[in-house]
Amino acid sequence: MIRFLPVLNLMILSLSFISCTMKNVNEQNAELSFQNLIPKPVLANRATGFYHIKQKETIFLSANDPVLLRLADNLKQLLRPVAMCTVSISAGVRQQSGIHFNLVNDSSFKAEGYEIIITDSSVYVNAYQPAGIFYAIQTIRQLLPAVNETKQTVNEEWLLAAGTIKDFPQYAIRGSMLDVARHFFDVEDVKRYVDFLSAYKMNTFHLHLSDDQGWRIEIKKWPKLTEIGGSTEVGGGKGGFYTQEQYKEIVQYAADRFITVIPEIDMPGHTNAALASYPELNCNPKDPNPKLYTGTDVGFSTLCTTNEKVYAFIDNVFAELAAITPGPYIHIGGDESLVTPKEEYMQFINRVQGIVKKYNKQVIGWDEIAHATLQPNTIAQYWSDSSNPVKAVQQGASIIMSPAKRVYMDMQYDSTTKLGLNRASYIELDQAYNWNPATLVNGITQKDIKGMIAPLWTETIVTMKDIEYMVFPRLPGYAEIAWSPAANRNWEEYKNRLAFHGAYLNAKGINFYKSSLINWKE
Repeated sequence: MIRFLPVLNLMILSLSFISCTMKNVNEQNAELSFQNLIPKPVLANRATGFYHIKQKETIFLSANDPVLLRLADNLKQLLRPVAMCTVSISAGVRQQSGIHFNLVNDSSFKAEGYEIIITDSSVYVNAYQPAGIFYAIQTIRQLLPAVNETKQTVNEEWLLAAGTIKDFPQYAIRGSMLDVARHFFDVEDVKRYVDFLSAYKMNTFHLHLSDDQGWRIEIKKWPKLTEIGGSTEVGGGKGGFYTQEQYKEIVQYAADRFITVIPEIDMPGHTNAALASYPELNCNPKDPNPKLYTGTDVGFSTLCTTNEKVYAFIDNVFAELAAITPGPYIHIGGDESLVTPKEEYMQFINRVQGIVKKYNKQVIGWDEIAHATLQPNTIAQYWSDSSNPVKAVQQGASIIMSPAKRVYMDMQYDSTTKLGLNRASYIELDQAYNWNPATLVNGITQKDIKGMIAPLWTETIVTMKDIEYMVFPRLPGYAEIAWSPAANRNWEEYKNRLAFHGAYLNAKGINFYKSSLINWKE
């Protein structure tokens, strides 16, 4: 027996070394996670120690509130793969050790702000509104190891670095637009896109529902819009559309993630799909019966802005759309209406604003609408001509920033990118990140800006993998521009944090562009 003791001692020493090494690795990973959050928090102060996520973990709620219960279940699902963790939820009971969700009567947190206090015995999540709790959960999600995103059970102990995070957004509107008109994407794809936004604390989903190539939302009074106008897409594919029930499903899915859907019906241009469905909406003598269109050129179509039937049509469309859109906005498009006479265009925009307001919705339109007389509370979305948002502000309008040369995610990264276009610019990651909405346009200041939306047009985008490649890793940077104070941001520091997120994108199965500007830590 004695001769085996050295071997046994060696085994014990080896296991001890492995245990110490694993502990050090876990502590190192927790430290890195705390340092590399995106969007960058307003304040993140590291303290001594770590919170050990227990195999039997409890989330304590300050009240038996249905929204808090749903959010606690959200975190429960995130924690489940960790260390074979089982999580219980307890409402109205306070214990010393565990995870605590507290809605506090302190408006200094603001509607979307939150605070996370991590000690070696507990995690406290405090917010004024449930949205703040939700955003805190997204931060905790990033504090967990990337392998947790695979949803596979990992039999290891996970740690959260102790410290305090206080955070709130810079802009009220933070989001992205998905064009489902040029290529159609089904409900599950759209939900995945919404998940991308929610992971980075974006709160707005702009859904481009109509264009020359397709009409994607059911309008019961005008059924041919989807029967005919929804039947194709760029390249001649089968197209598709959302029933009103499917649209409501998308809206609710987004709302559960504190995301507001902004539906867009583009007009008076970009309307060939509608004109092909109902030629009576058209008055072009050169093309009295428009055919379905599967190309990518723009600016050739227009509604007949002098025809009263057109305004009855618009009224019907917005009545049905407003009834299934609980959010405050409807987007009327207004861009690239190149064949609409200027005076008719201005009269059209003036009149359509009134139709939208009739249904108690706030008007958003692309920056060209500034040529018309903007009604109070109308929002202009800047994308191209920088003189237009200045005109809009001079009329009292607020601005959504979507400058094509910075945030159009269909733009190629560089000349070697196989997907996308380069009509506005190549947009590498530094070009995408290294700008400030409040200083981009002379005459536009931060007080004029409602927020920022990064569009993805889909002329060349066919699959979800295509979407992922063009969106990532630009989207996290756009989320940070909209959330984090400009004074706290700089490219050299951000690109190091983004490098750390390569592991998260891989764990989520996202097909992302591995820019050579980033030293990816995968």
